[in-house]
Amino acid sequence: MPDDIVIDAAVDITDVVCPVTFVKAKVAIDELDDGQALSIRVNDGEPVRNVPRSLKDEGHRILRLSDNGDGTYSLIVRKTG
Repeated sequence: MPDDIVIDAAVDITDVVCPVTFVKAKVAIDELDDGQALSIRVNDGEPVRNVPRSLKDEGHRILRLSDNGDGTYSLIVRKTG
């Protein structure tokens, strides 16, 4: 995976619980143009399992999922129309 991904927007959804996590992520990615990348900070557990899968099911591309080592993950998603 290339390290030169340009992040166009970022959202931290560690303060909410499922299913609101996906709703917040979807709202954030809907505000982007096709081809732009969104960085999403999610908690371990249900959010890190469900948010990437749900965004992928919507047709977006998961570019990277990395463990921050503090109980959160950084998910980078490219919006695809």
